[in-house]
Amino acid sequence: MRLAGERAIVTGGASGFGEGIVRRFVAEGARVAIADLNADAAKVLAAELGEACLAVPTDVADTASVQALFEQVSEAFGGLDILVNNAGMGVKPSPMETMEEEAFDRLMGVNVRSVFLTARQAVPLMKAQGRGAILNIASTGGVSPRPNLTWYNASKGWMITAARAMAVELAPFGVRVNVVNPVAGETPMLATFMGADTPETRARFLASIPIGRFSTPADIAAAAVYLCSPEASMVTGVAMEVDGGRCI
Repeated sequence: MRLAGERAIVTGGASGFGEGIVRRFVAEGARVAIADLNADAAKVLAAELGEACLAVPTDVADTASVQALFEQVSEAFGGLDILVNNAGMGVKPSPMETMEEEAFDRLMGVNVRSVFLTARQAVPLMKAQGRGAILNIASTGGVSPRPNLTWYNASKGWMITAARAMAVELAPFGVRVNVVNPVAGETPMLATFMGADTPETRARFLASIPIGRFSTPADIAAAAVYLCSPEASMVTGVAMEVDGGRCI
């Protein structure tokens, strides 16, 4: 029960890595708001996990939607201790100059603007109570970019740099900010990164991971629990690769 009594928001919490984090946080004693664009999936997961969970339909790139999320969480939980910026989107591999502006804007909205919008809501709450933990789920692409994913890589690199800058600014207020960089995992986004989910593409991708397997939601959740728990009270501004050695 390393998160006993903690109040958390996990964006993109209805599936993939986010679902794994939600499940582990609840098992560790936290109350969790599942903020997800997929309202039905969020409600199903919240119903399964019980009264410790709150499902909040959220578009993390929209100012009003994020504000409404925090209003509901404040009313239901009475405050906030942990924010996990997990919501994200990928793109299919393609030459950088071929991405349309609309697709670029949506990518940056979900992967970049969302961190800004949630910080504007969460930071005042955490400063007022003198404690808090913020975790960005970025990507190994942010530190070891892959070809034909330039703008995705850039968005995740932004998340890492933003977290480090936030960590420096917020440390005097008792707020820690860290990052987890997963390698591609067994989530709905896997096929997007590989271009196609075939035995051949899987084999090529796995060959770049020394441990020889994809990451799992449980892997990312384990790192998230540590970084958001009191055990990591001296850890801030860290970007932790959970990648089976890919970035070595």
